[in-house]
Amino acid sequence: MKQQASKRTYFMLFFGMALFGSATPLSRLVTQAFPVFIAGGMRVLLAFLVLWPFINLRRLKTYRGRNRRLLLFIALIGVLGFTAFMLYGMKLASGVTGSLVMSTTPAVTAILSVVFFKDRVTWKKVVALMLAIAGVLVLQLNGNMGHDRQPWLGVVLIFAAVCCEAGYTLMGKALTKNFPPEEVSGLSALIAVICFIPFGVWQWPQLQLEKISTVNWLELAAYGLVTMGLGSVLWYKGVQQVEGTLAASFMGVMPVSALVLSYLLLNEQFHWFHLIGFALVFGGVLLMISVHRQMAKKMA
Repeated sequence: MKQQASKRTYFMLFFGMALFGSATPLSRLVTQAFPVFIAGGMRVLLAFLVLWPFINLRRLKTYRGRNRRLLLFIALIGVLGFTAFMLYGMKLASGVTGSLVMSTTPAVTAILSVVFFKDRVTWKKVVALMLAIAGVLVLQLNGNMGHDRQPWLGVVLIFAAVCCEAGYTLMGKALTKNFPPEEVSGLSALIAVICFIPFGVWQWPQLQLEKISTVNWLELAAYGLVTMGLGSVLWYKGVQQVEGTLAASFMGVMPVSALVLSYLLLNEQFHWFHLIGFALVFGGVLLMISVHRQMAKKMA
């Protein structure tokens, strides 16, 4: 039974990050038709509507002190910050570039997990994280980063989104020890929607409804319902059952998903050496899973 539960946890972590990865190419698509804060606000609103049934209003008063602050920071940093930085960054960068920068997520998350959650550092964990870093270095060997012209501002903004994503994971891990992950995701989405409103009003004159196609609306719907709605539920359900460094290794799935979907959705050029990067990322994930299994056996 434990083995089945463990496999289910890995499934949720893997596909939660794969869905989060789809946000990278979808960010580029939606910003071609919608202003950034309107697209971001709609994304979070759609996710909230999916998560609304999981929210227990009678439990709201139990969010006090540290838990209330964590919920607020998750909304401001993990939802509002991540969405805004990613959308603005992807307006300036290609899907390949976005995927490369997102590849730093496992290392950033693991470092923060060690600093704030005192996760133990072992040589296998270090090797697993180095594999993820090696993956992004291999992907950068081509040097053109998706044929865009050194979009350094885009890179900086996407890296800021990486830091927000790491905070989203670790603060969510702390808060979901006491509250259901779907509820945390739903409430943080609600708070973020409220924060998006003034920015959306500011950008409303830029919205040209007559130029928005059915495909654009479908892309926006997928951006909200899939990347944040379903992705958040799967990811938080998995994260609450594992330590931060294991979760960090699974975050290597996100840039791989982003890169593959960039080929499919953005028609960006494929290079064979990308397969080496994929192998390094998944090698790190498998190594971290083996570490987690060994720790579980010792504690059993």
